[in-house]
Amino acid sequence: MLSFLSKRSQGSCLKRSVRVVVQLAQLKGLMESQVMVPEGQEELTEQLNLSPEEIFNLLDLNQDGQLQLQEILTHSRVRDGIWLTPENLREIYAGLKADPDSNGLLSLEEFRRLGSDAFQRFLQQRGVKSSQLVRNSRHTWLYQGQGAHQVLRDLKKRVARLTRLPSALVDLSEPLQVVRYEQGGHYHAHHDSGPVYPETACTHTRLAANTSTPFETSCRYITVLFYLNSVEGGGETAFPVADNRTYEEVSLIQNNVDLMDTRKNCDRSNLRVKPIKGTAVFWYNYLSDGQGWVGEQDEYSLHGGCVVTRGTKWVANNWINIDPDYQRQARYQQLVSQQREEGEGEQHSPEQLQTDDSHQEL
Repeated sequence: MLSFLSKRSQGSCLKRSVRVVVQLAQLKGLMESQVMVPEGQEELTEQLNLSPEEIFNLLDLNQDGQLQLQEILTHSRVRDGIWLTPENLREIYAGLKADPDSNGLLSLEEFRRLGSDAFQRFLQQRGVKSSQLVRNSRHTWLYQGQGAHQVLRDLKKRVARLTRLPSALVDLSEPLQVVRYEQGGHYHAHHDSGPVYPETACTHTRLAANTSTPFETSCRYITVLFYLNSVEGGGETAFPVADNRTYEEVSLIQNNVDLMDTRKNCDRSNLRVKPIKGTAVFWYNYLSDGQGWVGEQDEYSLHGGCVVTRGTKWVANNWINIDPDYQRQARYQQLVSQQREEGEGEQHSPEQLQTDDSHQEL
């Protein structure tokens, strides 16, 4: 049985640090965590040059020749960042006259009559509330390298000790993300990183590997989530399918019950972690390849933030970015190490400041 929720860490040092992290985030300023349409989505569609039939087949997960509500919902959430319910989707079908027989299914012919951006244009015209987004929060990024506040650097060292990973891997990962959820804030269930295929590039190693591909993912091997305050009501971190025997994307929505909906169905999740100030939890987003390196995506790491019913919720995320391709990660580390040596003594940006440590296996 897979147990990806690995450890909770608590201590007086962390409790003292959380106040500083919140203050630094407020000082820098927070931005909306989500825009309506991800940048570059239309360019990606053009690059792929997919026909309506090819898109239909990709969406038709059970290959029955018809698109069910849950199959469309899964696609629209990834594409538009808007959280639709089956009821919402039926309203859109009616507005677009996309489903003449009103059976809740789209045939290939019905799908062909819809433009690739039909849903998007309809929703923009109707207007979208923040509560309807996949994520309703504000966030900022805090650099943790040389010259950063001592508390931020100490947190990074703590992450290295907690995960038992080489410091090089931690140092080469993303800055600390600090997130604030107001009352009503939420984050529907999602994966922190996507599956990696031969044609997929990791965002952090893509340039070093001279890779040109329309497919990118963040390759976040581990998530470390810090709770910066105790939430008065709600705000739990929910893992809908933790320890399930099987995982099927389509089965997440059954009989109008959507297990990924953290505004309605958090209580149905197999595991929920209550936010307590000064605690942290981490989990793996990928399995091991059996040889001590990064393997396939762990689909059971699906998680989300339950709606905050009272008060405000503050959290921080440290993601450890590792390319499943050992050689690409090694080349990346060598490149940034050389860049640092060549520019030693100069002022570096957060992206340029890296480590000299040699690569080690996990």
